[in-house]
Amino acid sequence: MTEIERKFLVKSEAFKDQAFNSYDIRQGFLNSAPERTVRIRLKNDKGLLTIKGKSSADGLSRFEWEKEIPKTDAEALLLLCENGIIDKTRYEVKVENHTFEVDEFYGDNQGLIIAEVELNSKTDTFEKPDWLDEEVTGDIKYYNSNLSKLPFKNWI
Repeated sequence: MTEIERKFLVKSEAFKDQAFNSYDIRQGFLNSAPERTVRIRLKNDKGLLTIKGKSSADGLSRFEWEKEIPKTDAEALLLLCENGIIDKTRYEVKVENHTFEVDEFYGDNQGLIIAEVELNSKTDTFEKPDWLDEEVTGDIKYYNSNLSKLPFKNWI
């Protein structure tokens, strides 16, 4: 139940040609406190409830628990979320033995594209595709819970 991942900005849309899957996501936060976030997500026609714990000091890992819930429940819970619903398309891109999840954001976060790769351990190595840019692992401004409160459009 511990998630280990690294996060990167994306410098081109070349990943789209390499994606083997994509889907739309709409998500909100019932709680966005750094110690624990409670997220409601609609992923196509599926509802998900996710609880994440506080990140480790290096930002590489944290507790994560997720459970599928009925779509109608997720839609109702989204109405109770804090301000700042996130809309994005997620692309899945296989690079050697790892799958990158690349999120292209819309709405108030339009123009932001972030890639994450989940790892088996903090020392796990992986091939970096040429469309990756600066690593932002552990930079809390790129956490979805923060993007919902302080969106990308307000950074400029």
